[in-house]
Amino acid sequence: MHGAVAPEAEDEYHDDVFPNVDAPDDGTPWQAPADLEEHLYELCEADDGYTYLRAIAITGLYRPVSVADIEPGATDRPVLTVELPDGRRIAQMYTVGLLPRPHPEVVYEFVTLGTLAAELPDDIDILVVNAATPCQQFYLTTEEERDVWADLHADHYVDGRLHDRIDTRRTGAPESPVLLHGLACGAHLCFANGDAWNTLDWHGAGHNSEVERLAEWWGVHSREDWLGTQERLLSREVSPWYWDFVLGARTSLIEQFGPRVDAELWRQCVEVTIRNRMAESGGPESAHKPGDDPELDDFVAALRGLVGKVIRYESRFRADDLLPPDGHVRTVAAWDIGRASKMARWGRGARYASHAELERAIERASREARSSYTSWEEFSAGYVLGRCLHFDEEQFGDWYTTVLQAHRELVSDPDSPWLTVPFA
Repeated sequence: MHGAVAPEAEDEYHDDVFPNVDAPDDGTPWQAPADLEEHLYELCEADDGYTYLRAIAITGLYRPVSVADIEPGATDRPVLTVELPDGRRIAQMYTVGLLPRPHPEVVYEFVTLGTLAAELPDDIDILVVNAATPCQQFYLTTEEERDVWADLHADHYVDGRLHDRIDTRRTGAPESPVLLHGLACGAHLCFANGDAWNTLDWHGAGHNSEVERLAEWWGVHSREDWLGTQERLLSREVSPWYWDFVLGARTSLIEQFGPRVDAELWRQCVEVTIRNRMAESGGPESAHKPGDDPELDDFVAALRGLVGKVIRYESRFRADDLLPPDGHVRTVAAWDIGRASKMARWGRGARYASHAELERAIERASREARSSYTSWEEFSAGYVLGRCLHFDEEQFGDWYTTVLQAHRELVSDPDSPWLTVPFA
């Protein structure tokens, strides 16, 4: 596997290598884990295999892969199959809501119906979707059937189509309020990626995609890299320290003079404080007055400019109801905390983290959020400001508008974690 595997993996063996879900034996309807599986269950009950295919053409599937086939040096990831007594071979695929808790010997990879049409080996005779669940469906893999798959894929699959939405699992969520709160801290990113926010059985976009995501966006290529990045996020050391330094200067002025802080007074407070700190760290001979140190002068100018940038962002936030009319952002801690919540899950999906490490990181994200904020709305404003300072450069482009959409949905949709999980 990519990088070192989580050392606690040996303690994580369990019987649910593949999904195994029984239908109710009392005649009541099955409680599906999510909307997709409920829809597929209804189609199975109606014996509508074609519409079932169309649904999975939209969403894609996940196929199990033996961990032995993704070890370093492995050049292929063969499809796991089961041979029937008559010699026919079955390949099993699953929808995301039915994927089990990660197992040390198997990972799941995302695959589209179009890819299956083109690449499913010819010696596989039957495709079963969601085997051993109430919404299982069987398909022959003939040439004619594959043509149907290919056509449905071409007509209905759009990469990213299921992003920008709230997805809440109806079954299998953790019961711990702390874990649910910590998972809800990652709601912005769950919304953006269309991920279920309330599951610890994390497979993400598939094992290989989770590995690639961490490598491309975070420079994480191993368990050791993940451990370091996770710790720095939870310790709020990824975002530049001076963002909260500038915000903290305003908080100090508010405590002294009240909520309306003059912008120039704020800038002066930032400059005097940073120059005094530099003088103290350099000894009494280092006065660090303007003109004494060009590098410090440039840094002070940047911090004074950051004051204006924050003021302009907050003005836009108020106009967009992201902040109340008299509101402001006290800290951007949420930017690191929110990403830490998802980093824990990404690390699990890449198998750099054990289940226990995932839970500990999620619980710690919850504690950090509650120590910094008093509400989901306040948390969200801090997250959005951090994202904008990181990416947006006062363009108010996609880096802002997309997370604003997430905020609006998360504070209003009845299915949102922020309306079902108390912040305090």
